[in-house]
Amino acid sequence: MSKGIESNFKPYLQPKKAYEGGKGIPASTGKKIYKLSSNENPLGQSPKATEALIKAAQNVHIYPDQTDIRLRKALVRDFDGQLDEDQFICGNSGSEVIDMILRAFINEGDEVIFSNPCFLPYAVFSRWYGAVQVDIPLLEPDYSLDREGILKAITAKTKIIFLTSPNNPTGTHIPKSVLDDFLHQIPKDVLVVFDEVYRHFADAPDYVTALPYVKAGHNLIGINSFSKTYGLAGQRIGYGYTTEKIATYLRQIHKPFLLPITSLEAGMGALEDAEFIQKTVRTVHEGREFLSQAFDRLGITYWPTQANFFLIDPPLPELEFTELLMEQGIMVRPVSQFGAPGKVRITIGGAEANEALVEALQLLQKQV
Repeated sequence: MSKGIESNFKPYLQPKKAYEGGKGIPASTGKKIYKLSSNENPLGQSPKATEALIKAAQNVHIYPDQTDIRLRKALVRDFDGQLDEDQFICGNSGSEVIDMILRAFINEGDEVIFSNPCFLPYAVFSRWYGAVQVDIPLLEPDYSLDREGILKAITAKTKIIFLTSPNNPTGTHIPKSVLDDFLHQIPKDVLVVFDEVYRHFADAPDYVTALPYVKAGHNLIGINSFSKTYGLAGQRIGYGYTTEKIATYLRQIHKPFLLPITSLEAGMGALEDAEFIQKTVRTVHEGREFLSQAFDRLGITYWPTQANFFLIDPPLPELEFTELLMEQGIMVRPVSQFGAPGKVRITIGGAEANEALVEALQLLQKQV
């Protein structure tokens, strides 16, 4: 008797809880809702991106560019010529670039190291390819990188190490001195994936991106997204930059016509909108200062952040806290799923949204 089709199922793809993105705004609540749960741009999208997108929408009946070369050339300009076009790889979101990397480097049984709390797709996506997941948690109470723990965990089967700075959901960053020391101890056959999608918001003196390490020839990929600073979350555009050798290898699995014409044009338009980027960063920095002062005043425990969100320890159980804020028209995100049990992530919004959040927290304090 023949076996059922399930006999062909890969064991590491057996049903498990999948990654769930942030929820959308409910359709009919009868009140204004401030969505502070998905780290979206409080100003909307870049006007130059919108203009380019609308123009491109007149031609959606034709195929887009076969490759991402025009967007890569625009990225070269955005990086002031410090990298060349052959060092970039683009995809439909930063998450897809992560997926492409795993597809290209991971075989069943290979090991992937990450550090919870962190972006859940590192674990979820690596499971798709049969990777052995090695979690070296961030060190509490400040959620700093356990570099010694990671170095001790590296084996002959380790293929990828995920680092994130600023980190989602903690908002913490990896200081340059730590990264300098860490990267010089990584074996030459291990790839470091450095997720820096929130880099525009970081202003710490010791913050560093992947750029100097890529230029120095380290086996490292900087992951970026157009969803945050540029306000193009709905267009799903991301990219990575690395050494020419690694990027050329990754492009072997880059599908033709991968990026929709609207995404290509919107992304290139956004890169030209320096004024919008500056306004976005200024808005986030002002909101960061406003909310940190409010949290201090209200006695709410939070972690200093280099991103466009805060991680807080709510005064109530996370789901109860989230539901009560929702009743006040404020959407926030519990992050137990990200490896931070009991904690809640709150996006920094515009001035009106931030003030509404503080008012809701004040009301909540009176109720508990």
